[in-house]
Amino acid sequence: MSIKTQTPIDITTAPAALRATETLRVFIVEDHPITRAGLCTIINREHDLAVCGEADDAPSALSLIASTRPSILVTDITLKTSNGIELIKNVLALLPDLSILAMSMHDERVYAERALRAGARGYLMKKEATEYILPAIRTIIGGGIYLSAPMQKNLLASLLNQGKKEAADFPLDTLSDREIEVFQLIGNGYATKEIARRLKLSPKTIDSYREHLKIKLNLKNGAELLRHAIRWARLENTIED
Repeated sequence: MSIKTQTPIDITTAPAALRATETLRVFIVEDHPITRAGLCTIINREHDLAVCGEADDAPSALSLIASTRPSILVTDITLKTSNGIELIKNVLALLPDLSILAMSMHDERVYAERALRAGARGYLMKKEATEYILPAIRTIIGGGIYLSAPMQKNLLASLLNQGKKEAADFPLDTLSDREIEVFQLIGNGYATKEIARRLKLSPKTIDSYREHLKIKLNLKNGAELLRHAIRWARLENTIED
């Protein structure tokens, strides 16, 4: 379905400020209409920013981004019928120089580093979007990387201790992007066939992911996997609320 067209931390040195007369084009991918409308309102109030397009899923976004050529993409990580991390990778395959800000309700420890590895230039928690969306956009377009202060500290600590960090410190760190996606869908109550349909994979492949999840998270059986996934999903939903 297509749709018509805390202080920022900059861990790089941004180049000179952009010209005040330049209008920066922002494309938004967000499947919650109210959230999307709110972001559009905030952005369009700025004299040098304008929303050039919107989409509520990855397939629509890919075609519209190619035609609108935005200055920056703001995308949710979790979309109803697609995945924001994969969208970031696919967009950059088409437009390698596009600046991208990832946004999500989910814990920064799980998704921020994954978003950066995929090619995003920043990560913003949804609960902070109203206050920090503009600083995040300006930081990224100015050449910087936007992260919250706590996440910057965690990321730098991770880099300094690379190779020494115990996986047990945060077990989900051991999961791949796809495994995280499957884990989240399990926690949200989807059965194997439903997950396979959403991810366009075979049920056999999803069963393999379930086995990998049990091994990596040191869980004895499917019942333990389901309990842990539901507990994590509920925690994530309280973050959104």
